[in-house]
Amino acid sequence: MIKFLELTLHEDAASVKEAIARVIERGWFVLGPEVDAFEREFAAACGARHAVGVNTGTDALAIALRALGIGPGDEVITSPLSAAYSALAIMMAGARPVFADIDPERLTLDPRAAAAAITAQTAAIMPVHLYGQAADMAELMPVAARHNLAVVEDCCQAHLATCGGLPVGSFGACGAFSFYPTKNLGALGDGGAMVTDDPALAARAARLRNGGQSEKYRHAEFGVNSRLDEMQAAVLRARLPYLPAWTAARRQYAAAYRDALRDVHTIAVPPERDAGHVYHLFPIRSRARDELQAHLRATGIEALIHYPFALPDQAAFAGERPAACPLASQACREVLSLPLHPAMAASTIEAVARALATGPA
Repeated sequence: MIKFLELTLHEDAASVKEAIARVIERGWFVLGPEVDAFEREFAAACGARHAVGVNTGTDALAIALRALGIGPGDEVITSPLSAAYSALAIMMAGARPVFADIDPERLTLDPRAAAAAITAQTAAIMPVHLYGQAADMAELMPVAARHNLAVVEDCCQAHLATCGGLPVGSFGACGAFSFYPTKNLGALGDGGAMVTDDPALAARAARLRNGGQSEKYRHAEFGVNSRLDEMQAAVLRARLPYLPAWTAARRQYAAAYRDALRDVHTIAVPPERDAGHVYHLFPIRSRARDELQAHLRATGIEALIHYPFALPDQAAFAGERPAACPLASQACREVLSLPLHPAMAASTIEAVARALATGPA
């Protein structure tokens, strides 16, 4: 059986175990030296001045919006093709998610569709860097600038990705990352962070994640309890030095997939629109997606769907009066993610390509 993903420890095993032991021996488990150090190290890796560790990537987005003063009465334009948590974070901040359709090749927010969705209530644009490929920031940023809109980047699938040579998370006011175990940089549980160059924004986000406290027992504003714990911060610190090599492996395997699938005409491989793609996932498209997934499963290959429903089609957002996004809905009927992770065998690609070549049209 070729598994979709392997989450056990590999070359990072000794470092992770040492990090866990260090935290246990110190006996400090929340908002301590491991979080402080990880925030500095992760900010540097992202090319940012500040990072604020929180409980999840969802919280990183919601806290970022709140720190920017975005809330009830505001609209935030975002992609209809993402994990639901992107838009749920907007609702957590009290704002309304507005979905604008996708670029059919990049599969990220279409700048023209985003521009068309702007209203007097629009306060921000939240592009999602999907599957490891950056949204079209060169086109989105001028749209935001023309209308004086904040940009909050959803980088939860794009650790170390770049767009036009610049790191994701550096274009807008801030970027939000997830450290869910399946991410390119994963913890051994939940975790997230916001990165920014703005010290005031970082300071407010740090206050909001800790109950709105300006100092212990003094709650200056309504905040939440969303703190990256010491254990996860230590694990992330141990794994962060491996991330560049893991990213290089993902790119190498993705290039091998593209080469192996070049003559498989029953599927389409979304193009790499930017060399900064970090291949959190490797999606293909097929009009017979469900049959193809079943065919792969029958040949011993696990492939997953990311995502089966466009966000405007989800019941959770029905009350937000979402506009139809037909390109995103079509993608959700066609996209299938193939196994790709740094620990997989190179022979996996050949096996998957052979199975796809004999799959349904």
